[in-house]
Amino acid sequence: MAMYPFKFEPIFKERIWGGQKLREVFGKDIQPFSRIGESWELADLPHDKSVIVNGVLAGTTLAEAIARYPKEIMGDASFSGEFPLLIKFLDAEDVLSVQVHPDAETCQRMGRGEPKTECWYVISAAEGAVLYKGVKEGVNREMFAEAVKTGEVEKLLCRVAVSAGECHFLPAGTAHAIGAGLLIAEIQLPSDTTYRVFDWNRLDDSQKPRQLHIEEALESIHFDVVGDRLPVTTAGRLVDCEYFRVEKAHQAKNSEVLVPGGQMRVIIMIGGSGTLVSDGGGAEFKAGDTVLLPAEYEGAIRFGEETDYLRITVPKDKIA
Repeated sequence: MAMYPFKFEPIFKERIWGGQKLREVFGKDIQPFSRIGESWELADLPHDKSVIVNGVLAGTTLAEAIARYPKEIMGDASFSGEFPLLIKFLDAEDVLSVQVHPDAETCQRMGRGEPKTECWYVISAAEGAVLYKGVKEGVNREMFAEAVKTGEVEKLLCRVAVSAGECHFLPAGTAHAIGAGLLIAEIQLPSDTTYRVFDWNRLDDSQKPRQLHIEEALESIHFDVVGDRLPVTTAGRLVDCEYFRVEKAHQAKNSEVLVPGGQMRVIIMIGGSGTLVSDGGGAEFKAGDTVLLPAEYEGAIRFGEETDYLRITVPKDKIA
C-alpha cells in the first residue's frame, strides 16, 4: 500500500485546570463550558490509542496500522513496540499541580511507572504567565519535604516568565508546574506516569483535595536539576535529546517543501494551513492539526498561507 499522511481523532481529557482555548484557538470540537485541559493528538498507550481518520486506514488505530505496516510506517520491519511519542495540546486556564515524572532508573528502583522526558512549546501566553521548572540552587529532599507539609513548595521552585514561541525542555526527574494562561504543545515519551507532590491547596468539584503521591515524587525528583540551567530555545532545532528531536520551521504563503522518504516524522501545525500531497493520497491541514508522515511517505507540503510548524523525529536506535 502506498503510504500517505495520517491524521487522527483527538482524545480530549477534562481537567480541573482546563479551559476553552482548544476550541477558541484551533476550533477543536469540544463542548462549550467544559474544562478540557488536554487534547491527546497522537497516542499509543494501553487505554488511549489514536485512531486514524483519513485514507484507506481510517477507523484503525495507529497501533493496528503499525502492526500491519511496521517498515512502511516506522522504517523498520522488526518494530513491534508502542509508538515512541505522545503528543498533546495543553490548555492551562489555571495552574497545574507541582509534579514530577520519573526517569528509567527511578522506575526500575521503585518497580513501577514509566519514564517520561518532555518538552513544552508555548503557543500562546497570557500577560504575566509563568512556568515552574526545577528547584532553586541548594534545595534538597529534606527541605522540599518540609515545604510540602507547610504548603510553601512554590518558594523552592524556579519561577520562569514565558512568552509565545519558546520551547522548554524538561528531562525526567524535573519538578515542574505549568502556570495559568498558557496554551502549550507537549512532546514527550509515551508515558502517563505523573506523581503530584503539591496542588496549591485547592479542592476538586466534590470539595476534596486531589490525590498526591508525595513519597513517589520525593523519590523521583532530581534535586540537582536547577531550573535556571534548563535550556530554552526559540528557533531552529529546539530539542535534541536521546529520545526525540524537535525542529521549528516557518514557511511563506504559496511555498512548497519536498518530503523525502526514509524517516518517520510527526508534524504539529502551530499556525497556517495547506496540503500534504503524495501518490498515496493527500491531506489538508490547518493550525492545531498533528500529522504523522510514515517513513515511506514521499511527497510535498504546500502552504496555502504563512505557516509555523514543529517537526519531530525519533533517533533510529529508539525505533529499531
